[in-house]
Amino acid sequence: MAKSKWETHVKDRLIEVEGWARDGLTDEQIAKNLGIAYSTLREYREKYSALSAALKRGKEVVDREVENALLKRALGYNYVEETTEELPNGTTKSKTVIKHISGDTTAQIFWLKNRKPDVWRDKTAIEHSGEIKGDNPFSNLTTEELKKVIFGDK
Repeated sequence: MAKSKWETHVKDRLIEVEGWARDGLTDEQIAKNLGIAYSTLREYREKYSALSAALKRGKEVVDREVENALLKRALGYNYVEETTEELPNGTTKSKTVIKHISGDTTAQIFWLKNRKPDVWRDKTAIEHSGEIKGDNPFSNLTTEELKKVIFGDK
């Protein structure tokens, strides 16, 4: 009996799969790298826990790095910049400067909408219980009488 693609293409490459996931490749790209169809990768992910675990471990690292980078960008940060300047006498002078990157409001909004959606979502659902009261001077008119009011006697 012929071996399945699990045996020939995937089983012995789980370390590579984890690395590709850590590098940020999508499942579709990983399937292509393995030489299998994306649907086959999905099937194997369900069938073989070792593959599922390798993908999860790899992606977890990248997700954490992106979360940290987004938070850093949202809050702003300082960094050290070293420059070298050539002086007129032919010598060089090194200079170290601490620079500041301000917080990015787009990153802040994205973070808050995803971390606190009940408070920061764009649309809020408002429930109203009770009735709306008001005086409607036309409430006792028939459809025909309303048409006469709107269009006049035509």
